[in-house]
Amino acid sequence: MSETQRYTPAPPIAIAEAAVDVRFEYMKGMYGYLMGGIAAFVAFEIVLFTTGIGYALADIVFGLGGVGWLVILGGFSLLNWLATTYAFKAETQGARIAAYSATIVAQALIFTPMLAIAFSVPELQGSVGQAAAISTVGFIGLTGVALTSSKDFSFLGSMLKWVGIAALLLIVVSVFTGFNLGAWFSVAMIAFAGGAILWETQQILRNYPEGTELLAAIQLFASVMLLFWYVLRLVMSFGRD
Repeated sequence: MSETQRYTPAPPIAIAEAAVDVRFEYMKGMYGYLMGGIAAFVAFEIVLFTTGIGYALADIVFGLGGVGWLVILGGFSLLNWLATTYAFKAETQGARIAAYSATIVAQALIFTPMLAIAFSVPELQGSVGQAAAISTVGFIGLTGVALTSSKDFSFLGSMLKWVGIAALLLIVVSVFTGFNLGAWFSVAMIAFAGGAILWETQQILRNYPEGTELLAAIQLFASVMLLFWYVLRLVMSFGRD
């Protein structure tokens, strides 16, 4: 046996097959990065709105009409793809953290128009807190299912892909036709985001090796933001009725 063959490293072990203490440390690191990202998102939004920059950015988007909203919603999907692609190709932890930071800042900017409405309309006061609470409970419940269920959620992968494409097309049509997608669309997208969290969490456990905690957090962060976006949209629609 040659020296090269003798010392060829074993392939990485998926976290689901690792020892219990390794799995625990991995999950602690992954959710630590995720909570840190959410905290940074909240902090940046506070800065934007306490300085008035958030309202100024919202005015620019509203001034563009439907095109402005299309840019915001389109940016949601594009940003997730670009940041995830860059993070997975990055060879250093610093580059991955930079990709995560850019994602957080961009997500905060994307949320600015809707948060400006929620903060400025009297009937919608408290809607952000309600949406955050609902999203948190939903995420915890979905995470619990993904971590404890023996059910295989792999089938959700292709389904989420096609539903996501259909949803994006509906959004584009609504922008150019003025058609109101309504509360039921928000409900459907909340279900979509929930499915994404289930599928991604299980895929992380089954396919990601030790040391990929930050990459896992980046993927989950986008789905959590998507869930919060549509929960907030739904809560606001009820507040206006």
